[in-house]
Amino acid sequence: MDRVILIKYGELTTKKGNRNFFINLLYNNIKKKLQKYDVNISKDRSRMYITFKNEELNDIKNIIDKIFGIHTYHIAYITESNEESIKNKVLEVLKTKTFSTFKVETKRSNKSFPINSMDMNNILGGLILKNISNVKVDVHNPEVLVKVEIRDEKTFIYLNSYAGSGGYPVGSQPKAMLMLSGGIDSPVAGYLAMKRGITLEAVYFEAIPHTSLEARDKVIKLTRKLSIYTDKINLHIVNFTKIQEAIYKNCREDYCITIMRRMMYRIMEKLLKMHNAYAIINGESIGQVASQTLTSMSVINSTTNVPVIRPVACLDKLEIMDIARKIDTYDISILPFEDCCTVFVPKHPVINPKMETAIKEENKFNYQELIEEAVNSLNTITVTSEDKAFEDLL
Repeated sequence: MDRVILIKYGELTTKKGNRNFFINLLYNNIKKKLQKYDVNISKDRSRMYITFKNEELNDIKNIIDKIFGIHTYHIAYITESNEESIKNKVLEVLKTKTFSTFKVETKRSNKSFPINSMDMNNILGGLILKNISNVKVDVHNPEVLVKVEIRDEKTFIYLNSYAGSGGYPVGSQPKAMLMLSGGIDSPVAGYLAMKRGITLEAVYFEAIPHTSLEARDKVIKLTRKLSIYTDKINLHIVNFTKIQEAIYKNCREDYCITIMRRMMYRIMEKLLKMHNAYAIINGESIGQVASQTLTSMSVINSTTNVPVIRPVACLDKLEIMDIARKIDTYDISILPFEDCCTVFVPKHPVINPKMETAIKEENKFNYQELIEEAVNSLNTITVTSEDKAFEDLL
């Protein structure tokens, strides 16, 4: 039986005059992701259609599940938009299924079709009852929901509905840079940012030998998981060792985390300018640790004028963990390799830092020179979902 993947846009249809921009971008993203498969993709203002080989369907579904901009999709049977063809196709499809209750829902987008939606529901319902034994109608909780979409040239019939990832196609917003640690929160923040259409690059701060090569590999693996939702992600590795050592040598212990984050924000701002990015993204969640109280955020954030986006700011830890499991980053994030933010945590970090104290402490060493050195020694790699190893970096 002829089938097609029928994609529905959802939120994209609210874009009015910009709708074609979003649809064309989604089309290009899908085409790029499915370039290895024998498919044909067509589109209009309300639907997208993908023809496929049956043996490739499961692989294609796994890819489509992770493409932002898709609200729902269906594996639909195709027939001509006339009464007899629709009736024959509905019976042909349902005779391959086992069920006891059903419901028919018709949507008549083609207003020239001579039978209205309600009457078509009744015609098809009666046809099913007459030709398939031991079944009955259940309008509230049917085992099989028969959806019939009558469009201009073709009619689509389907019994299934698969949830897409929603959001906007990646690339509908400009580039931003994610502060990617090895923890649970920052990969989730990156995923949520991409869901809003943001093109993502990632930045990892390491302090070898205080942090390990295993910690770096952990971040590369997390980047690879995030790259599934786009085509590739550039990962910028910052050598933070000298800065971190200078902080812990010269500054008050309780202010070390605050000053460390202020240095990271200064570096991030420079990287944004270097790579034509528009915002910093991080995994800060309000109140979760000492550096994430509103007072701390204010003191740390004062070092930069660029937008700082915190997608998980108002989520609790359990909500963040649920998303991490959904996107398959949780098991990597909990591997026991410490990053810059955890390796030197003081016993009693300041919860409500004072701006004047932070400035006084960081001015005890020449951080501008160290920041320039860190930025100039940047190590950048491009990560895709198909990368298997980065032995040359480990």
